[in-house]
Amino acid sequence: MKAVQISDYGDRENLELREIEVPTPRVGEALVQLDYAGINFIDVYMRQGDYRNSSTYGTPLPFTLGMEGAGTIVDANGVQGISVGDHVAYCLSRGSYAEYAAVPAWKLVEIPTSMDPAVATVLMLQGCTAHYLSHSLFPIRAEQWCLVHAGAGGVGQLLIQLAKARGAKVITTVGSAGKAEIVKELGADHVVLYLEDDFYQVVQELTGGQGVHVVYDAVGADTIDRSIRSLRTRGTCVNYGGSSGLVENVRPLDLADAGSTFFTRPHLAHYMVTQAEIKRRAEDLFRWVAEGALKVRIDSIFPLAEATAAHERIEQRKTMGKLLLRATDS
Repeated sequence: MKAVQISDYGDRENLELREIEVPTPRVGEALVQLDYAGINFIDVYMRQGDYRNSSTYGTPLPFTLGMEGAGTIVDANGVQGISVGDHVAYCLSRGSYAEYAAVPAWKLVEIPTSMDPAVATVLMLQGCTAHYLSHSLFPIRAEQWCLVHAGAGGVGQLLIQLAKARGAKVITTVGSAGKAEIVKELGADHVVLYLEDDFYQVVQELTGGQGVHVVYDAVGADTIDRSIRSLRTRGTCVNYGGSSGLVENVRPLDLADAGSTFFTRPHLAHYMVTQAEIKRRAEDLFRWVAEGALKVRIDSIFPLAEATAAHERIEQRKTMGKLLLRATDS
């Protein structure tokens, strides 16, 4: 089969399309013939070696990239509750930049018959991230203020909608007027063009100097200091990504000076620890899309052979929605 792999950590030029053996599912795994794989910043971090020593997402070389996908089960390997021919989606199992992937069966969720597998792929890693951020890590409540960075990105668009559905007042940052229009359509209350305005000053003006209850920050190095200062007393800063570079350190005294604020750097895996938890998040997202309450925007779909171009697009922060790889030519 075709697969996109790396043998050395580094730049996107290290991505190689190779012919490798179709994986054999081990006990408790199923073999999925993939339709789509999702492109996410976690793939960039893994490619660069940022997670090489991570106990959660360790990446020993060589390996096939990709942490989410959707397709059809072609070998259930005797696992109860799933069958050959089932249409499924999953995330947090490495190896989806390929035509086939062996996936732990407990991570698979069945796709509704009416749902496009491309949409289902979007709702896995990015959708479940938006879900746990808004419903579990900091369950945003009606009339609370939140700041969502990178609002026009894949997670940002979903997170804005979920926060608004819970009654929150949403401030979001974007990099262009075109992106501003997208997030306004999704319900954002206030949009900051971060290349023109200081989001910290805007937050202070909008909240009467009190600050927001929570900041959802996937930008990282360029924003984290001002994100923390944008919080109100005992507010929470959630750093769940680093599109501008990973955050190397946060001084505890800075959290105290900002108002005895809280800081967390979570992994999605710790909010998807059981089959029941995965199923609950996915079923919520699938239902909201079916009801028209949640909109999914796919920016671009690349063939496997153009994975390098896809990484370039996401790294340059040019996306206005989800990037996907098409795993098959059909």
